[in-house]
Amino acid sequence: MSVQFGRWNFAGETPALEYVEKVSASIAPYGPDSSGSYSRSGICILYRGFHTTKESRREKQPHICPSGAVLTWDGRLDNREDLIGELHEVVTLEDGDAAIVASAWERWGTDCFAKLIGDWALTIWNPRLRSLILAKDPIGPRHLYYSFDDKRITWCTVIDPLVLFADKTFKLCEEYIAGWLSLYPATHLTPYVGIQSVPPASCVFLGQRKHIVAKYWDFDPGKKVRYRSDAEYEEHFRAVFSEAVQRRISSDTPILAELSGGVDSSSIVCVADDLIHRGTGQTSRLDTISYYNDSEPNWNERRYFAKVEQRRGRIGYHIDVGTDGSQSKTNFEIGNETFLAVPGCAQSAARVAMSSQARGNRVLLSGIGGDEVMGGVPTPLPELEDLFVQGRFCALAGQLKKWALLKRKPWFHLCLETARTFFPVTAARLPSQRHPPRWYSLHFTKSHWTALTGYRRRVRLFGSGLPSFQESVNAINGLRRQLGCKRLSFEPTYETRYPYLDRSLLEFMLALPPEQLVRPGQRRSLMRRALVGIVPAEILHRKQKAFVCRAPLVSIAEQWTALTGMAQDMVSSSIGIVDQRLLFEDLEKARQGEQVPVVSLIRTIQIEYWLRNLVVWGILSRTRCAECLPQLNTNREIEEVFRSLRG
Repeated sequence: MSVQFGRWNFAGETPALEYVEKVSASIAPYGPDSSGSYSRSGICILYRGFHTTKESRREKQPHICPSGAVLTWDGRLDNREDLIGELHEVVTLEDGDAAIVASAWERWGTDCFAKLIGDWALTIWNPRLRSLILAKDPIGPRHLYYSFDDKRITWCTVIDPLVLFADKTFKLCEEYIAGWLSLYPATHLTPYVGIQSVPPASCVFLGQRKHIVAKYWDFDPGKKVRYRSDAEYEEHFRAVFSEAVQRRISSDTPILAELSGGVDSSSIVCVADDLIHRGTGQTSRLDTISYYNDSEPNWNERRYFAKVEQRRGRIGYHIDVGTDGSQSKTNFEIGNETFLAVPGCAQSAARVAMSSQARGNRVLLSGIGGDEVMGGVPTPLPELEDLFVQGRFCALAGQLKKWALLKRKPWFHLCLETARTFFPVTAARLPSQRHPPRWYSLHFTKSHWTALTGYRRRVRLFGSGLPSFQESVNAINGLRRQLGCKRLSFEPTYETRYPYLDRSLLEFMLALPPEQLVRPGQRRSLMRRALVGIVPAEILHRKQKAFVCRAPLVSIAEQWTALTGMAQDMVSSSIGIVDQRLLFEDLEKARQGEQVPVVSLIRTIQIEYWLRNLVVWGILSRTRCAECLPQLNTNREIEEVFRSLRG
């Protein structure tokens, strides 16, 4: 992912050279291949390139349009040929993506954004109108942050320079923290009040005394895909899924794919292999990276990813995250000498480094999104909701009977569960696993209940598409929030691509009848049927992977002394987020092997670690947590706990 940065001083003074040099040094590791700049009458724009295609290596950015507009582009344009066909008078196949996008902007203005298929973030400075436009693709794997006041606007792909070089401390955004502690925060939020993120499928218009956020595209609830036979659905699925994978293996360097042994990652690798074998995959080589832990009884993945390796005739890179202590700690080998602008860290960066640096991989394929998009959650609710809204009560009764037998519960209970989805959120009963844990302070929980419960929305009877469409869009919104929290990687630098989040694939999946995705006793029904003969049968028909929670509980017991010290003096408690007494009680329960919300426990510890990092770097105001200062020099001991928990 390339990096774009800019600062616009309204008064017209040039940004200070020292400031520009500091910013340039901070973003350089993310874009080591090329650099460019633009400076005129109060505005400075920097670009650092990271190249993964032959077209990107020919680009020079910032790109100056014939109209004088200045454009910086970070992205992958998947429909290059289609756009070139429409713009053949001004662009050719030899032009880079930035030049094609610039020509599209010159012809269609903001209407061009909906035409750009791929993962991208875009900045357009119009010197004639003295206005700035920031935009992102509909799904949002690329970042674009901005801040503004009455003197200037600053924006960047990476949030770090906006925080580090602002010459002020920031008030924390509690809603962001609440969202991060539960599922993920809203896409427009950042951890800092005064710094915002461009939401997916939106463009932001900025100027002196102007700040407008507008949505330029959305999924169409009226789009339907209906066939007479399962075979036709399966053929169409193979076509759109192959296209999604093909778009993401377009690279002039070898590609690395995560291979966990699950259906999602295995399907990506197998389909990519077929594309490369047929000569339609634009990469020289596809490598795989797999994690395993033979000491974890519920995580027996090695025999599954070995089936894929056997099929492709190549052994991938294997990482034991169990017995090798150094591997289990690499996720958190970032101490207070490194600034952590957002909670967590680049989850697999250090592990990927072991293979990518040696093999030249610059692109990582991820299976994120498969569960949510492909029907990985075996629930009948979307289908039952659709039948109810459509008034197909005989079909509803038949499906209620089938699902009631499968789930071994009375059909009336299943019918009531379906009806509850139409109730207002405040009236619908919240599942026990979604309740915020008891150690969050009462004021924090009350103030941020919506974020802490995952921004739940009730299913609407009319006006928003069928209930199955609404449920799918809600799932995609959750994925958008998840992508918005991911940190960019450097050391090594690599670009992550998500085949299951391809826009064309998502549009197809949302247009299907829900019974094609989930059937009684058959989750991922369409995917499993369509990929027979492509993915090994042992993987297509395996049971759902178990959630692994034993390792964190063992780490809590092993690091009990350090965790006890942390729980007695917490920054998150001093600023009103955590009740440290109740947290300590649940840590004690976890140490004894009792049932506790493990994920929430880990995330609370990660938030505490991140807050301590902010205090050390002077970012977090000390007005409400000055008493925590004496304990900060013991962070190394606490860090070992975080590393083992995360590993």
